[in-house]
Amino acid sequence: MAATRCNVLLVYPRFDLTSFWSLTTTCRIAGKRRMEPPLGLITVAAMLPKEWSVRLIDRNAEEVGESDLAWADMVMTGGMIPQRADTLRLIELGQSRGKPVVVGGPDITSSPDAYSHADFRMPGEVEATMAAFIESWNAGERRGLFEAEKFTVDVTRSPPPRFDLLKLDHYLALSVQFSRGCPFICEFCDIIELYGRVPRAKTVEQLLGELESLYRLGYRGHVDFVDDNLIGNKKAVKQFLPHLCAWQKAHGYPFTFSTQASINLADDDVLLHLMRDANFGAVFIGIESPNEDALLSAQKKQNTRRNLADCIHKVYRAGMFVTAGFVVGFDDERERIADEMVSCIETAGLPICMVGLLTALPQTQLSRRLEREGRLNPEVDFSFVSSADGGDQCTEGLNFRTARARRDVLGDYRSILERVNRPAAFFGRIRAVARLLVPARINASVPWRVVLNDAATVIRLLWFLAARRPELLGGFLATIAECAIRNPRALKQVVSLFLLYLHVGPFSKEVIASLNRQIGSIDAGLARRHEPPAAIGQAPVRSGL
Repeated sequence: MAATRCNVLLVYPRFDLTSFWSLTTTCRIAGKRRMEPPLGLITVAAMLPKEWSVRLIDRNAEEVGESDLAWADMVMTGGMIPQRADTLRLIELGQSRGKPVVVGGPDITSSPDAYSHADFRMPGEVEATMAAFIESWNAGERRGLFEAEKFTVDVTRSPPPRFDLLKLDHYLALSVQFSRGCPFICEFCDIIELYGRVPRAKTVEQLLGELESLYRLGYRGHVDFVDDNLIGNKKAVKQFLPHLCAWQKAHGYPFTFSTQASINLADDDVLLHLMRDANFGAVFIGIESPNEDALLSAQKKQNTRRNLADCIHKVYRAGMFVTAGFVVGFDDERERIADEMVSCIETAGLPICMVGLLTALPQTQLSRRLEREGRLNPEVDFSFVSSADGGDQCTEGLNFRTARARRDVLGDYRSILERVNRPAAFFGRIRAVARLLVPARINASVPWRVVLNDAATVIRLLWFLAARRPELLGGFLATIAECAIRNPRALKQVVSLFLLYLHVGPFSKEVIASLNRQIGSIDAGLARRHEPPAAIGQAPVRSGL
């Protein structure tokens, strides 16, 4: 059947602002509205019939107008757990204007019942079901479920994203994806449930074509490879990176890259050198815990039997700064976990750490095990992300009965945040990174607009520090001066880390305030019941936690 004309309004739901990853202050100082664009939605846009008209609204950067809704024949939306509250609001908004709403993305894949009132539901990788959906729409259907079979999508046939739909100046970085999936079996992770354990990679021509599209649109700057583990398929990425190096050199190195990778990146000198030569400047690594018993119980064996600090320093010497993820609340972590984690962060020299509470995500090995053990909160529905206040794993984790006393877990978490996010501790670690980083020597002519944008960012940063955070100004200037003398090639990365801290530092105080309330509530309950603190771990938890 020939495609009919249709106006599609793609709307990316809002993330809760009180989140580690919202980076609101960082973006504001950099003159941007949001960290990264909705790569999934602009990939969906590329799958729609050419006869259809498409508009994109990112609710993290702008509002949906009545004129947009009036124009649309359908609304397409969807996202992750922290976007659920706004996704539900968007369903109501679209339906109240008589517009069928289509929902896809990772959250509906993991929790389909949460979106039962959407007109169309598309759980799973949408490349597998888009043709059937379009056929149904053209046939006049206005409700339906189109569920993809797991891990069957050939990503080499995924179309290039519609970067032309983006307002490029809204974002701190743009995004591409090379592969989906991860070979490891971490118990708490939902990536292997969503995308499988056999990473599927795009072709060299595909990815370079996407970068060429960004280049032709005039974009220059930071590009993030959003792969959950870029090196999950080492053979594929090693075949790709030499071509990326050649493309960067031929184009004058227009992009600086970042990504996520597992700690075994440090084991592969060839891979590190290739990433350095391609101009990768940052990588997020999930360390989770310095405690090997906790790692083994969580099936994160790839992080064991190694010196974590040495691994991180090796990545620094390859020119990439590391932001790291840590988790508190594993069954087998010890009572001294706070001291162990702080020591690990300080020894490794990790200025920015995402420390969160263990959360049993839907349809993961962890949630299934806890349910079998009778420890998963029977009322868990991630209501904390469906509420007006929102939240993330930093404030609303531990949605199960903990092995240790719950108050002790929360207390250890509070202690870690207090100690690692103190300005003096942060400045000590960032100075260590400034000495260790060895970025590649790249001969690139930096466009004037990039130079001017960087200069404007530094001016806004200095004004912000002088006006809002004068206690940090001296430390910042001293760090910059030391880096300029000892390692000037690392200056831009050091400034980037400092910009991240201007969000992470205050955010940690919000989390600590939340922890104080939770601990106070536990203490008040104990006082009413006259129970000793040791009994806390066996107490039922409140809904949503």
